[in-house]
Amino acid sequence: MRKSIGNIGFVLLLAALALPATAQTGAAVVTKGPGVAGAAQTTKLTATITAIDAATRAVTLKGPQGKEVTLTAGDEVKNFAQMKVGDQVNVEFVEAVTLELKKGSTAAVARTDQAAAAGAKPGERPAGMVGRKVTIIAEVVDLDPKTQVVTLRGPQRTVELKVADPEQFKRVAKGDRVEATYTEAVAIVVEPAKK
Repeated sequence: MRKSIGNIGFVLLLAALALPATAQTGAAVVTKGPGVAGAAQTTKLTATITAIDAATRAVTLKGPQGKEVTLTAGDEVKNFAQMKVGDQVNVEFVEAVTLELKKGSTAAVARTDQAAAAGAKPGERPAGMVGRKVTIIAEVVDLDPKTQVVTLRGPQRTVELKVADPEQFKRVAKGDRVEATYTEAVAIVVEPAKK
């Protein structure tokens, strides 16, 4: 398989194609408090560069399960010439979600998106990071005490959310706002082959 991509695509495609299920090395972290719930998961992978075609900027990577993928690094991938066959490509993917009840809030139902990217400076080993954060403010439009289901109207759709904890469910009232934040980030670092 061969794909042509830039900085963000390089990192995301590597994570999507080269990560076997067994690469999840971080435990899921779950937090809870009055009116707040959250969870986070970290996944790590190390792949080895098995081939580089400087003319086409194609890089072939072999993952821990032996799967190979060939990527074409766009001009946005800085310090391409520093990569060598045998180098290790370390990828770390983190995603997290939090829900927070905003009692009495009248904030507008809305969605905001933020993104950021950073790359290596000239002369450094190839590396990069991309991330995004999506925040949604939703309004509680209905509550079903029998099933402990909260109906939330967001900017694009209405969803039903089962609240398993009776104490948390008691805190929610029609008209309240719920702020949901989803964050994901991918970091990649190329390190010299271990001797």
